[in-house]
Amino acid sequence: MTAKLSANNLTLIRGESCLFQGLEFALNPGELLLLEGQNGSGKTSLMRAIAGMLSLESGEIFWNDMPVSGQRQEFHGALVWLAHRTGLKGDLTLVENLRFEGSLRRQAKTDPEVIYERLGITRLKRLALRSLSAGQQRRVALARMLMAAVPLWLMDEPFTNLDREGRQLVMDLTQEHLERGGMCVMAAHQDIKIASPIVRVRL
Repeated sequence: MTAKLSANNLTLIRGESCLFQGLEFALNPGELLLLEGQNGSGKTSLMRAIAGMLSLESGEIFWNDMPVSGQRQEFHGALVWLAHRTGLKGDLTLVENLRFEGSLRRQAKTDPEVIYERLGITRLKRLALRSLSAGQQRRVALARMLMAAVPLWLMDEPFTNLDREGRQLVMDLTQEHLERGGMCVMAAHQDIKIASPIVRVRL
């Protein structure tokens, strides 16, 4: 069976360091690709390469068995990325930020109010993002993921700035996404406890 997302012979050099060489993986619907390794090992760089934000020295990333390099727009429309920085506008409110994000990709049919409630951010809707704590901003970024009707989640250290309840919520949301046939590429230092299949890549 052809993998939905796969990589062949990836090599990436940053400065004088080779972060990875000959890297390969294959990811199918319902699976989590877990990137493991120490800080500086190349986890974030690999995610950026998957998203097309870094050029590789060699190798190719495939989506539906076709090179991503030849279908950038289609591929970008199929993913949403939770990065170290939320990428949200500090002067805009939670709702204004998410409405803007909603114009960039197809949105789920779920009522946004249900998502706000699930994430515990309903009372923050009219506040400017810059007035929220780092953990609250992280939850807004999670709302952006839930509102996007896309199959692929890229999650770079998704537990950052979250308390125990928030970390469990991230795992629950990821599990639900995978059970719906979604896929996730995640870099995390914490133990991941989910029931879905995990594909591990050590960097």
